[in-house]
Amino acid sequence: MNNVKNQDAERVVVTDIRMPFWSMVMFMVKMVFASIPALIIFSAVISVIMTLLMALFGTMWGFHGMFQNGPAF
Repeated sequence: MNNVKNQDAERVVVTDIRMPFWSMVMFMVKMVFASIPALIIFSAVISVIMTLLMALFGTMWGFHGMFQNGPAF
């Protein structure tokens, strides 16, 4: 077991990946679908953080009463 820890790690450089085009397209589509829940969770966390910041520092940044009367245009 100690011999394995003392050996130097081998370096590997990947120069080419052979993958059929439609297989790669399906992989990318699956990757997009897998990222949707992560984006939903990320946006919920950012929304909570921004809500807390607006509640704490909203008047200091000049947002107090800005949205009560609707748009100004």
